[in-house]
Amino acid sequence: MSDPVPESSPAAREPRWRQFDAQWYLLRYPEVGDWMRDEGHQDLHAFYLETGQRYGHSPNRYFDEIWYRETYADVRRDLIQEKYRSGFEHYCAEGYHGHSAHWLFDEVDYLRRYPELTRRSLQEQGFCNGYDHYLEVGEARYYSGHRFFDDELCRRLALRYPDYFDSRIGLFASWLSLPSDIADAGRVSWYFDPVWYLERYPDVRRDIAEGRYSSALHHYLTNETPRLFDPQEMFSERFYADTHPDVVACLDMGSFRNGYEHFLLFGAHEGRAPEADVDLAAHLSRPQVRNDVRNHLYDSPFAHLVAARMGEGQRASLVETPEIEESQSRQVFEREAEALLPALARHPLDFTVVGVPELSVIVVVYDRIALTMQALASLRANYSGAIQLIVVDSGSHDQTRRLDEMVHGAKILRFRYNIGYLEGCNIGLAEVDAPFVLYLNNDLRLYPNSVAHALQRLRSSDDIGAVGAKLIRSNMRLQEAGSIIWRDGATYGYRREDSPNLPEANFVRDVDYCSAAFLMVRSSILIQLGGYDLRYRPAYFEDTDLCVRILKMGARIVYDPNVVVEHLEYGSSGSVGSQTLIHANLRIFSRAHQDFLRHQQPAHIRNAVQARERRSDRKHILFIEDRLPLRRLGSGYVRSNDVVRAMAGLGYQVTVFPLLPRDQSELDLFGDFPETVELIADQHLSTFPDFIQARAGYYDLVWVGRTHNMARLLPIMNEASRYLPTAGAVLDTEVISTPRTLERIKVLDLPKPALSFDEMLRRELECAHYCQQIVAVTEHDADLVRRAGYENVSVLGHEMRTRPTKATFDARRDILFLGALHDEGAPNHDSLEWFVGEVLPALDDLLPSDVRFTIAGFIHPSVDVSAFARHPRVDIVGPVHDLAPLFNRHRVFVAPTRFAGGLPFKVQEAAAFGVPMVVTTLLAGQVGWTDDVELLSAPADDAKEFASHVARLYQDSTLWARLRSEALKAVERDCAPARFRQDLSKILEACIA
Repeated sequence: MSDPVPESSPAAREPRWRQFDAQWYLLRYPEVGDWMRDEGHQDLHAFYLETGQRYGHSPNRYFDEIWYRETYADVRRDLIQEKYRSGFEHYCAEGYHGHSAHWLFDEVDYLRRYPELTRRSLQEQGFCNGYDHYLEVGEARYYSGHRFFDDELCRRLALRYPDYFDSRIGLFASWLSLPSDIADAGRVSWYFDPVWYLERYPDVRRDIAEGRYSSALHHYLTNETPRLFDPQEMFSERFYADTHPDVVACLDMGSFRNGYEHFLLFGAHEGRAPEADVDLAAHLSRPQVRNDVRNHLYDSPFAHLVAARMGEGQRASLVETPEIEESQSRQVFEREAEALLPALARHPLDFTVVGVPELSVIVVVYDRIALTMQALASLRANYSGAIQLIVVDSGSHDQTRRLDEMVHGAKILRFRYNIGYLEGCNIGLAEVDAPFVLYLNNDLRLYPNSVAHALQRLRSSDDIGAVGAKLIRSNMRLQEAGSIIWRDGATYGYRREDSPNLPEANFVRDVDYCSAAFLMVRSSILIQLGGYDLRYRPAYFEDTDLCVRILKMGARIVYDPNVVVEHLEYGSSGSVGSQTLIHANLRIFSRAHQDFLRHQQPAHIRNAVQARERRSDRKHILFIEDRLPLRRLGSGYVRSNDVVRAMAGLGYQVTVFPLLPRDQSELDLFGDFPETVELIADQHLSTFPDFIQARAGYYDLVWVGRTHNMARLLPIMNEASRYLPTAGAVLDTEVISTPRTLERIKVLDLPKPALSFDEMLRRELECAHYCQQIVAVTEHDADLVRRAGYENVSVLGHEMRTRPTKATFDARRDILFLGALHDEGAPNHDSLEWFVGEVLPALDDLLPSDVRFTIAGFIHPSVDVSAFARHPRVDIVGPVHDLAPLFNRHRVFVAPTRFAGGLPFKVQEAAAFGVPMVVTTLLAGQVGWTDDVELLSAPADDAKEFASHVARLYQDSTLWARLRSEALKAVERDCAPARFRQDLSKILEACIA
């Protein structure tokens, strides 16, 4: 039998797993030397081919012959039938396509973990398979080849035993050849502790000494009774089985090797307890843990927990970031200010203005030169426009008297005595030349673009009188996110002591007042009001009074979280202040504004939500979805995101509440929604009753996205109806699933349901009786709602703007599929199975072999796309932030959906980008477009016809141009944003009388 060479291996390079390693072979099998002498062999490789492989020898450290034979039934069968002489020969001939060569590398999981490593991409890079890729470049790029091998942990072992590790072959290859005592000296995975393992199971040490296993990890991963061994002290097979009996049946069926495999694949991510004293769910609930796992610092929350228990903190802050003592953070703030002085003495700040300034900044100072210079340096670095800087030196005795040496172009008003903050501001106001005034404390630092954001906000509407900032104290806790004035005149900084990144603190809204540590006001208003009321000298309630007077003029005070300021609270005054003075000025303020205060909320923290924004005619909507509807998620979430955006654009105050707990990053949250929208990111269905009770009377309407969410909420809403708006709820069905369910049953040849179509439809919409209005995505779905017995139904489709990409027919190539893959078996996943499995083979005779099929869109980690990746035409690119370049380079779009409901967003989206398409007749009917006019369509059970249409469109430039033009017209007709907004406005106005 000839020596096998993988057909895809480039002739110029053999994969490492293919090479015979003579030196390693003799070390691994020292008895071979005697065999060769006895049998007269001279060539070691020839001896392996003729004799060694028949005795179960491995040719190199990368391939484990015995494990390979025992793991794969097809290999054993072929060896019995003498099709191959060894498992290695089998692997080289065919097994490398899908089998793993070694117990410490998982070929299937590797390709699943990195879906961009398609068969086509591996071939183009010159790699035979995933293992070849990992050994040559993957390890160096920090790819993970097996959950039980962490290169970072192995690197620590290498630092302890440098003589045993060879940088030329890498950590993984070096570890495979370690003596057992070195391999078992420390972890190479958070999932396995070899030291503990050998102490717990002393018989394993004997098995290793006798050569049956090379290490403790080898024993654990390959022994014949895997359910009898625990991998480390934080996991117990017995406890896991007893605590989670649903797992036992799966183990008995052989679905998992042991309970630990189930736990690592599923249980750890579900928060299941691995051992009696381990609360994984509590650990996972910590934001820092979720961030570390999301950012791939750890493979799972369990790995994170193990590292935390061991006191490992090298790669991340493990349990939670400790709170910063404010006394210490204040000292650091001031020391940092002092550290700037030498540079500012050498390089003065320049505030010289030529012409009319854009902004006048008033700063009142009394000593504290370091803080003052830090604030002014922050101001100058923050905004390069024309700033008129007015500094009022209120009798300073320190080096503030030399301020003009370090600040050029400022107007410095000096006084021999301390005239106080209020008088100083009013004196500075008389010098103002700009249309806007910024009151700025000298004990703060501005975060990037804060001044520009405040100016932009103030200029955005003539009725905005002032703009305030998100103030963060030196300990990185909120000072205020806008402030509340209670009915008794007392004040409260909203969300004080909370995280600055809390979503409730990060949406734009009108407020009672904002602190004048940073307060930007129209100059005309300040001049009309005469600045601060001197009755509040020397301090306290002066900014509260000023904001109330601005409100009484009919102007708005807007809190803008994009304006971020770090504030050394009480830094300018040097002390926390006199409670006597605060109470005295509270009485002055309360008497002066009785007419205003009687309309404020009573002083109680439970009233903070109602009090956090100014009362107005603006209506409040609670928008409920499965998840926060990020656009990258696709699958209906784009439409929900459009609905939220349109609601905000119509002037409604929207709160988005997700029913399913999902960890989202700040980039996800704040980059995908209008800045006036409030996002509830830390609650879910189980906390909804408390949430709605705490906000009783706040909302005017509840909008529930998706019928199954209405069904989930119905018991809660029935019980909590007294806390809900009188206008009731709107059910946005998003899609009527009954037809899709029946279509899926038909396509997949599943057992027919016992219920009739009408009974299934009635049951699906049974929860809709609660709602004042039902919204369907198409007129067809609206008819189904009426068929179920409801007449209170409206239609709201999709919003879409045409953005035709510019590339010509000849400049484009390849076929595109775009869709989110949230679950296996869902419509998008099923459509790919059909297209890759049946349509692509039919295209082999119709299109050149270099025409590729690109799969783009969000892929949930639980969805295995490796089967698609193995097809030679397939490229997988995953989620794409900017779709325009993706559509611009592809010639044909396909939507091979076999069962679905509602309105196919993907069809309209592709048309809007100007890419002609082939879809199933199901989708053509749903979108209401005509075959051979706006698109080409084929039945979902005829792969050959679908392939024929794809090839025809791919090759016919005239057809391509005609379909592109007609589809663009259809999008402009059916999905006009103005129509979408108008339809939504009518629905909302009808519900909120």
